[in-house]
Amino acid sequence: MTKQNQKMFVLAAVAALGLSASSAFAQVTDIVVDSKGVVPYVIDARNVVARSGTGLCWRTGFWTPAAAAAAGTAGCACDADVVPKEQCSPAPAPAAAAPKQEVIVKELVDNKIKLQADTLFDFNKDVLRPEGKATLDDLAAQAKQIKLEVILTTGHTDRLGSDAYNQSLSNRRAYAVKNYLVSKGIDASRVYTEGKGKSQPVTGTQCDGIKSRPALINCLQPDRRVEVEVLGTKK
Repeated sequence: MTKQNQKMFVLAAVAALGLSASSAFAQVTDIVVDSKGVVPYVIDARNVVARSGTGLCWRTGFWTPAAAAAAGTAGCACDADVVPKEQCSPAPAPAAAAPKQEVIVKELVDNKIKLQADTLFDFNKDVLRPEGKATLDDLAAQAKQIKLEVILTTGHTDRLGSDAYNQSLSNRRAYAVKNYLVSKGIDASRVYTEGKGKSQPVTGTQCDGIKSRPALINCLQPDRRVEVEVLGTKK
């Protein structure tokens, strides 16, 4: 082949393949592509897009702006002036999530720890039983593992007895829980007490019609409770 024919052959090849219109750069970085994908650029044996001496990507005969946009990283590197900018710009990093408030849980119901009064106290009493102290020991230990914000102890009674008596009993039981937690090292200023008396039963009407007092006392047991809400964050 004569030198003139060789020159014409090279020009014809350039016209058939085309060069991307991206700006030329003296030093180029290899653009590696997935050989299984359809890429509108010439790819060598290393799965690298072929470049001209000035760093322009060689386009194939089926190159179109849409094909460049669909080529992913190769399209962004070779035809940044054609591919939509938002497609080539990295997505902003998600904002760091605010730390979630942690709740110390023994039996979690509506973010509250429900302790049955029969576990803490004898029937109609406000003096903590050994079993109740053991339960509160565990609660105090857990509370010390967090940055404590507040502990709210709320006493409840069943419906037996007068409103005034049950209000007083619920208050005394809430105070008994607070005093014990304070004795275990919990800051007294962080513990608040409240007595609800018999105003918030959880048994509903399920004990209606029971005539035997011992049976009724047993049925109303869920109403006799102390709810302890412990709020804070991890240290």
